[in-house]
Amino acid sequence: MALKFAEAIKKARTELETIIGLELGSTISAHPDGDGWRVTLEAVEKKSIPDSMDILGIFEVNLDGNGDISEFNRVRMRKRIDMDENA
Repeated sequence: MALKFAEAIKKARTELETIIGLELGSTISAHPDGDGWRVTLEAVEKKSIPDSMDILGIFEVNLDGNGDISEFNRVRMRKRIDMDENA
């Protein structure tokens, strides 16, 4: 059964959080990719004081047609305060 848009995002968030053990922040993007989905998520890698100095990791998650993660990668890192022109 094909995943709907919101289901794909929810599945990617739940699975990635379990795998990496980090608090997820924003969903940056999601789009169909072949029979599955590619979802880009942001996770807090290191909390700081003030919060604007938190280190965030940007992760790409590939889901197959069943909604299972077939691959994930951290594609970049940034400080929360830095503008992310690539997102």
